[in-house]
Amino acid sequence: MANKGFLVDTSKCIGCRGCVVACKQWNQLPAEYSEFKGSYQTIPDLTGNNYTIVTFHEYEENGRVEWYFAKRQCMHCLDPACMKVCPQKAISITDTGAVVRDNDKCVGCKYCAAACPFQIPRYNKETDKETKCSLCTERTAEGVLPACVKACITGALWYGDRDEVLGRAKERVSELKGEYPNANVYGETEAGGTNIIYVLADEPEKYGFEKEPKIPGPINAWQDVIKPYFPWLIALTGAVSVISFFSTRLLGAGKEEAHEGESIDG
Repeated sequence: MANKGFLVDTSKCIGCRGCVVACKQWNQLPAEYSEFKGSYQTIPDLTGNNYTIVTFHEYEENGRVEWYFAKRQCMHCLDPACMKVCPQKAISITDTGAVVRDNDKCVGCKYCAAACPFQIPRYNKETDKETKCSLCTERTAEGVLPACVKACITGALWYGDRDEVLGRAKERVSELKGEYPNANVYGETEAGGTNIIYVLADEPEKYGFEKEPKIPGPINAWQDVIKPYFPWLIALTGAVSVISFFSTRLLGAGKEEAHEGESIDG
């Protein structure tokens, strides 16, 4: 089956956050308290109870204020680093390309969060689990659009086969080039490619994206060097603990016998 994903056309986004509300409603996520801190972005960042947000980026350009809105959620990478580093194998890819978590297997180790080149997964203290968008796999399996896509009132979100999503993105960028010469497609190749494709009216940095997102170096070391030998390291650690336990007991017993001998001689 072909990979599926959705297009985020930032040139059509008005920052209404209907997608955020729809996501919370579908996933039955509780509300979280937030304060006004000088930005119209009411939810500062992704959290264990917020799988998607709309970021607000404000700039003064050509004597006027310009807004750059960007819906953020799991990018559903074609080659997900989070899946590679998960020691519990709690992360997998569905036949439609969605990167999903097995909540029962997750132990909240946070390796997936450390490995993600887009800094997406978030830890939920109440459940002791990592959380993120699942691309509404329960809905799409029944032929229903993801909640966020269905809720979008401006047509900024469009769900379909990745190839078609990418084609629409490139076509839209061509249309925008006249007014926005820096318009570009984001997600085609970044971090190995993603199933969430963006149309950006300007450079990625203006939307809070890294131009060349990369997996942190220590994660590569974990994946390539430590993880293959992890079971052996656990076994070795256990063996050392057992040896330490018995050697400590024997040493203690030896000291007690020596002390008793000294007392009798005295």
